[in-house]
Amino acid sequence: MRWVLYVISVLMLLMGSTFVLQGTGVYPVGGMAYQAKWTYIGLVIDLVAIGLIVLASRRRKNLPPSTKV
Repeated sequence: MRWVLYVISVLMLLMGSTFVLQGTGVYPVGGMAYQAKWTYIGLVIDLVAIGLIVLASRRRKNLPPSTKV
């Protein structure tokens, strides 16, 4: 289950980074180019993605370690 959260987080990080690059004009493709609104939206998405990565990497202390079969 943890790997699903990692995959979603990495995809969100890529999406947010694309928004930032388009909003700042580094990657000026489409209607999002040179619009500061998309830069801020991308930064928020990146921060949420980083938070999810940190959450996924933390281990619960109350659960016993899993035994792999």
